[in-house]
Amino acid sequence: MPKSSTPRSPAAATPMAFARAIVGAYRARGMAPDTVLQLAQITPAQLAQAGGRITARQMEALSAAAMQELDDEGLGAFGRRLPWGSYGMLARASLGAPDLGVALMRWCRHHGLLTDDVRLSLTTSGASASITVEELRPLPADVRELCLAFVLRNIHGLACWYADSRIPLQAALFPFAAPAHADAYAHMFPAGTLAFGGSPHAALRFDAQYLKLPLRRDEKALTQMLRQRALSLTVLQYRRDRLLVPQVRQALAAHPDRTHSAEALARLLNVSARTLHRQLKEEGASLQQLKDEVRLERARDLLLRTGKPLKQVAAAVGFRNEKSFARAFKARVGATPGEFRSQG
Repeated sequence: MPKSSTPRSPAAATPMAFARAIVGAYRARGMAPDTVLQLAQITPAQLAQAGGRITARQMEALSAAAMQELDDEGLGAFGRRLPWGSYGMLARASLGAPDLGVALMRWCRHHGLLTDDVRLSLTTSGASASITVEELRPLPADVRELCLAFVLRNIHGLACWYADSRIPLQAALFPFAAPAHADAYAHMFPAGTLAFGGSPHAALRFDAQYLKLPLRRDEKALTQMLRQRALSLTVLQYRRDRLLVPQVRQALAAHPDRTHSAEALARLLNVSARTLHRQLKEEGASLQQLKDEVRLERARDLLLRTGKPLKQVAAAVGFRNEKSFARAFKARVGATPGEFRSQG
């Protein structure tokens, strides 16, 4: 299986600015944050450090204790409090969904019942899916960054937890200028594109195929996860990527000599042949379909880049004869190999 390229998070990567935002929520309520700061082992001197960092565990201890003490999982970001247990309720309401896409749509829709300050939406465009946080009312400046980062981190982590899969991000976009601690976002949101200030809304983008994955968690697992809170949701722990289709395509294209059978391909991907077929079915694909797609993609490349006779092209991409090649090519491309070459 391909190894994860997710950057390893250093011991203290979370910006101290997030801790100061939580302290600001206390002050806005006229409450003292001393107890939660002691619990998180953050001294007043450390809190005041402009470029200071804390560990993920410190942030978890601080935020969880603050949410309970303030009885507000929004930490003062929204016009009304989100009582302790609100996000757990959203997770429970989505648990019975048939697949990850339906679960995330429910989560986004139900979030609107908690607050109308922001609107969450799940959309697809081509092969990509996006989760967007639209600010319907201005969020308080001192907690805006923390709020947007928390909401996106939470739903991404929950998606990974639901599917028990590492879901790599194609992009993480934020509507505010890059903060002084922008480097920390590469650990919170490891993505192909990480951008600040160029998007009107905060958003995450990922491969839409993940939306077809089934949920692999039950009520018992949810209860245990809610006891552990956010640390159990961190996306860095998911070393396995359950989306098999792109891995199969890559293996078929890169190793045509080692993927003639399902058994050989399964060995290459370090799974059993039975698991290979089952997971592909769950993702709405079949091995034969993917083989045909990869072979015909290579055929199109040969037709455009070389002058090989059609019989040689058919043999090169694994078809037994020119007739079966032409039939499969026309069914997928809409033109015969000869017509495709002449049009190119």
